[in-house]
Amino acid sequence: MSDTASLDDSSLDDSPNIDAPAIDAPTTDPVPAPFEVKFASRVDRLPPYMFGRINNSLYQKRRAGDDVIDLGMGNPSDPPDPIVIQKLHDASSDPGNHGYSKSNGIANLRREVAGKYYRKYGVRLDPDHEIISCLGSKEGFSHMCLALMGPGDTAMIPSPYFPVHMYGVILASGNVVALDVADPDKFLRNVAYTCENMMPSPKVLIVNYPHNPSSAVIEPDFFVEVVRLAKKYGFMVIHDFAYADVAFDGYVPPSFLAAAGAKDVGVEFTTMSKGYNMAGWRVGFCAGNADMVRGLGTIKGYYDYGMFQAIQIAAIVALRETEANVEKQSEIYQGRRDVLVNGLRRLGWNVEPPKAGMFVWAEVPEPWRSAMSTMDFAMKLLEEGNVAVSPGSGFGTAGEGYLRMSLVENEHRLRQAVRQISKCLG
Repeated sequence: MSDTASLDDSSLDDSPNIDAPAIDAPTTDPVPAPFEVKFASRVDRLPPYMFGRINNSLYQKRRAGDDVIDLGMGNPSDPPDPIVIQKLHDASSDPGNHGYSKSNGIANLRREVAGKYYRKYGVRLDPDHEIISCLGSKEGFSHMCLALMGPGDTAMIPSPYFPVHMYGVILASGNVVALDVADPDKFLRNVAYTCENMMPSPKVLIVNYPHNPSSAVIEPDFFVEVVRLAKKYGFMVIHDFAYADVAFDGYVPPSFLAAAGAKDVGVEFTTMSKGYNMAGWRVGFCAGNADMVRGLGTIKGYYDYGMFQAIQIAAIVALRETEANVEKQSEIYQGRRDVLVNGLRRLGWNVEPPKAGMFVWAEVPEPWRSAMSTMDFAMKLLEEGNVAVSPGSGFGTAGEGYLRMSLVENEHRLRQAVRQISKCLG
């Protein structure tokens, strides 16, 4: 007998012979209801992307051949040190580096991060329990929010805010209280007031100095008070230290972890995107409280398989051998800052030179400030002046009336941007 029965083999049909009633076939097929994709409520809480209009116009203008000077994004235009690129090339050629990597980062990279913290800030860190590598600080921050926040939890954040500080919490199903960041003492008073008057009390405080977008800075005693308040009110602290390596005029941005007791209450995120010009490499770190670091590691263990090992090896070389270039990069940004600030001031703009970071936070001048929204003003500069900037409203309502201008273009291009802005505004 054949192993494969034919399709009409009666042996396959052992059901009884039952006469089924006839069913009238429909004359036409019913029209199906439109298929609907239903997003989770966390996605519905996200507003339309504020910079989409700017980015679309920028793309169309460049596609048409316009030379647009892009000051909108903090995307470094300078390259990493050549020895870092060479190490990436060499490490990529090693077959042993192409498998999955541990999501917390290779041990030697974590040791190098610990070494930098000790050299620069006098902070001792256990590389095995108090440091974890991230795919850029933004990924680490977002996943830390997932580890700490849930429905009913509240985070206090600076205002105006870098979008992920707001929406990382929202995507973790948490709530947000935004506090004015301009005056550090007022910010701390508002933290205490919020904790004393909100039930349940906020679970997390998010701080970001040097601040993006406003470039506000603080002194070390600020973090001493943050630690005191955290212990008094029982909240955890996340410090986004993305601009640790970009500072001017002798100012040294303080590390949160250098404050006594900081590791008891929080963590700090750093990145190699800015000072090391490695934005696209996606190399960041979280350091501090061992329990919070472990919580982040738990989330990352479910979401990723770690950073490409060749990139980690190249990052070790960058941390170990290129600190002088990081300082030189700050000098380059300082020169660009002076060109842009002085140029805008000559046009009558009210602009304070930042002490750190990659941005100038410029107040929109009158009569434009009263005549149109910040978004419309930014679109005017783009459409009529071929200069792209970030409207302050993209960083929350507290940013309305301001523009964020990045320092990624060279000094010649920044001078040209000032001339085009002057011509555009008449």
